[in-house]
Formats: sequence, structure tokens, C-alpha cells
Amino acid sequence: MARFAGLVTIACLGLVARADALTISPLPGTPDASPATQISFLGVAPSDIRDVSVTGSWSGLHSGSLRAYASEPGASFLPARPFIAGESVRASALIGPHGRRVTWTFQIARQLPNPATASAAALPAKAGTVQSFVSQPQLQPPLVDVAVNSAGVAPGDVFLTPTGGYGQSGAMIVEDSGRLVWFQPAPAGMVATNLQVQHYEGKPVLVWWQGHIADGVGFGSDQVYDSSYRRVAEIRAGNGYLADLHAVRITPHGSAFVTAYSIVRADLSSVGGAREALLQDSILQEIDVRTGLVMFEWHAYGHVALSDSYWPRGPSTQPWDWFHMNSISLDPWGDGNFIISSRNTWAAYEISHHTGAILWRIGGRHPSFHMGPGTGTAWQHDVKWQPDHTLTIFDNGATPKAHSQSRAIREAINWRTRSVSLVGSDYHTPAILSGSQGDEQLLPNGDSFVGWGEESYMTEFGPGGNVVFDAHLPAPDQSYRAFRFQWEGSPATAPALAVKPAPGGTLTAYASWNGATGVSSWEILAGPGPGALEPVGGSASTGFETAVAVAAGRGTYVAEALDSAGRVLGESAPVSG
Repeated sequence: MARFAGLVTIACLGLVARADALTISPLPGTPDASPATQISFLGVAPSDIRDVSVTGSWSGLHSGSLRAYASEPGASFLPARPFIAGESVRASALIGPHGRRVTWTFQIARQLPNPATASAAALPAKAGTVQSFVSQPQLQPPLVDVAVNSAGVAPGDVFLTPTGGYGQSGAMIVEDSGRLVWFQPAPAGMVATNLQVQHYEGKPVLVWWQGHIADGVGFGSDQVYDSSYRRVAEIRAGNGYLADLHAVRITPHGSAFVTAYSIVRADLSSVGGAREALLQDSILQEIDVRTGLVMFEWHAYGHVALSDSYWPRGPSTQPWDWFHMNSISLDPWGDGNFIISSRNTWAAYEISHHTGAILWRIGGRHPSFHMGPGTGTAWQHDVKWQPDHTLTIFDNGATPKAHSQSRAIREAINWRTRSVSLVGSDYHTPAILSGSQGDEQLLPNGDSFVGWGEESYMTEFGPGGNVVFDAHLPAPDQSYRAFRFQWEGSPATAPALAVKPAPGGTLTAYASWNGATGVSSWEILAGPGPGALEPVGGSASTGFETAVAVAAGRGTYVAEALDSAGRVLGESAPVSG
């Protein structure tokens, strides 16, 4: 394991307890901190951070301001000007009520700009690939083809983010039948990934990433929407980085862990490369959601040996994606530490949230445990702790091909014998070999929900391994991850209504309400004007959009969405017809 060589000192042994509470970023010895980095002090009251001194070896002394975090004790020192690429920085501060001096150093990266990104346009629609709606023609998500939907499926809807094929990319919720519940198209030229239900400020929220993708990594931000589908937060990476598509995890106290990538100049001669080459580093940040400040930052470069990578190097002018972080999972025992997955070292790493040190690792070239039969992974994604302290992993096995097929596995660590054993695995029939993406979610009823990533399938397995749900997007569409969650949505927007001529001199009213989960039926009102309407037709809800036959020539039409008790949940704007 590579070790940081940076300086960190704490004046006076009497500060041991206070030092244990303090986490500083950039971490001591970081070899490639951003020129735009802030200096983060996590775990102490802002009033106990004084006399901050930050000096660049070339840029000299930096003035700045100290800003407190909203979610946890601590603050960031924001330098008034950026640092110089390649220089060394010495930072120090008086910490605690007695003012003990903490001093450490780190290096500034020689960064390159993010690669130019342009998301591919959707493929031209063909029969059986794209959904369309009369009342909401702006929504054109791909169809979801459901092959298995048994009575044993867990409660909830399916959450996915189609991209790379037919229809619009976006955040999408569908029923078990494949019928649409909610769709939020990604902004023009962007894509969406990783739609989940998480909790923010004590309430369930939708969280997903949107932005641009280049060479398998993302440059964008994470969106947080409430149950009315209003954005309540946007989580952006700090220190000059853009949030990556691979992971976002909101904590109970209001921070969020995100991933980011940075291309830096590095010496790769230790692994047979050039002394002046390009390295794509993987970065983890903890962001204070309300203020956007960086509370904690960890870089793979400097912590993990370059020789641990299985990913082939290209020309020195091409960034080497040697690590490729693709998941973050907080420890279930509440110690603040977390486990991350590195696709390109075939390993998962337990990281200290305090020091950034690697505490242990499973898989890869140098595991900390004896890896039992079937526990080794290749190019894996989505390593997650479970409440019973087992780990679930989506083992891709490609690309390049290392296994015959992808699988979702569950592993247990025996701390006494320092060994890892395989306690469960699920495979798709027919076999799937997914070269990228994918996840496994354990459901409250004991089922396992698996998204097959690049191969566009999503499967729910019962506790005995039997398939209770199986569906897919039209190839080559894919969804980075797929999940099942229970969700109740009450849109802040009004229902949509369109009326179109129908045979026999009648009209058909098309009513929909994007994201509404409580609609049982629709009633259509009509009359000479908005103030003189009466019921002219109705129907039980038949899915995302319901068609109702009504008489023509009534002038103005309105749709009312009703719940199971007949109460009006929402009313459309008047439409002429």
C-alpha cells in the first residue's frame, strides 16, 4: 500500500483527545489537491479554529475567510486566491480552547481540463421502443418490457435512468407492469443516472445525477427533489471539481458523499509508463449540502499503489483510469467510516473517515483477508454494506472479459479467521455479461433486486433465487443502476389535459398527472366557460394517461384527478375543444 509522506504535527501531547476529533482536508500528503481547494476542518466547533495560516511554496501566504458547516461541527478556510499548479502548501491552525497548533502539508496538482463532452442523441424511434402521450407530448421515455411479474414481488415501484438508446434520457419510475409513473427528462445534451429514494432533512426525497459523460465518468451534479417533484437541493462537488455519476449518499445529518474525477500529470515510471504522463484520479468528497462546503476529501492517488491496477495503460497522452471509484457505502455500525469500490483494481477498500487511511481491503492484488472460493471479483460495481454486516457486490466480470457471466453476490467477513466467504449469488437466465454499471439492492422482504447495467435488464430474485420480476429496456438502452422503492408523489404542478376529435363527432379527453401516485379515477367537466362546468364523463385510471370519451362542442374542458374516496386531488387548466 502506498503511504502519504506529508507532514502533520500537533503541538503538545495534551491535545490527543481534541486531535482525535479533528479531520483535516486536503489530507496530509495529498499529492494532487486542486488549485481551487479549500482547507477543511471537520469535527471541531468553528470557534475552536483560530489563526489559520496557509502558505504556498511559490504563491506565498494566502488570506481567506472561515465558513462554518451547517450539518456538523467544523468549518472551511476559503483562500482568497487559488494555489499554483505543482507547488507545495503548508497549512496550520490553532485548534481547541487551549489553542494547540496543527500543521500539515500537501501538494497541488498539475491539472488538465475536463475532457470535452457531448452526449449522444437518442436513436430514431421505432415501433415498440418509445412511449408517447397525447396530454404530455414532451415526454418520450423508452418502453419497459416486462417478461416476469409474479405475485411474490416486493412492494414498490421500479426506479431507473434510461440512456444511450431509444427515447429520452432521464429519471424514471414505472409500475411492475412497466407503465410509467413519473419521468423527468434530462436537460438537453445531458443524461441522468442513479435515481434513488434517500432521506434529506428527515423526509424521503428523489436523488439522481445529471450531466455529461466522457470515457465512463461523469461531470455534473446531483439533484434532490421532494415528493412534490420540486428541487430542494443540488449537490455539487467542491474545490473546482464536478460531481461524478457513480455515487451520492446523503447522511442523516445533512451532508452527502459524492465522487469526482480529475486528470493530472503524474510520473508513471514505477509501472512502466512515462515520467510525464496523464493519470485520471478518483476523488471522494463529503459535501455540506446546505452550504456546498467541502467537509472531507480523499484521493485514491497516494493511498493505493498504481501497480494494483488491472486496467491497461494507453499512450502517455491518454489519461490512465487506473482506479475508477464507483460506489460508497457507510459502515452499518455507525463509526463514520465507509467502504468504496474500485472497478479497475478489482478491490473494495475500507477507509477511515478521520485519517483517510485504508483500514483493510477485500479482493484485488493484496487482500487483507483470505478470499474463500467464489469471492473474487473483476471490474465490479456497487459494493454495499447490509444491516447484518454482510456485503453485496455486483460482479461484472468484464470488460475485458474475466468471467463467463455477471452475477450479484453476497459476502461475509469472518473477523476471527480473517477470511471472506461467499454466502449467496444470483445469475440471470439466459446469462448476461455486463461490461459496465450494475447494482444489487436487498429488499425488506428478503428479495434481491438487481440492475444489470449496460445490458439494460432488471431482475428481482426471491430469497430462494427464484425470479419474481424481470424486465428490460429496448437495446441498446441501458440504466446505470435499477432499484425498487416505495414512493408517494403529489406533484406541485397541475394535471395535464388534451382533447382530440374522435369518430362519430365526439372527442377523446386525455388526462395525465406526471408523478401522481394516488389517482384512482378521472372526471371530465365541460361547459361554456370555466365558471359553468358540469361532469360529462369519467373513467378509472388506466395508467400514466387515461382516455375518456366525451361529447364535442361543450366549449371548455377540465380534468379532475380523484383518489379512491372520490376526493379531488388536482385539476387541470381549462382546455378548449
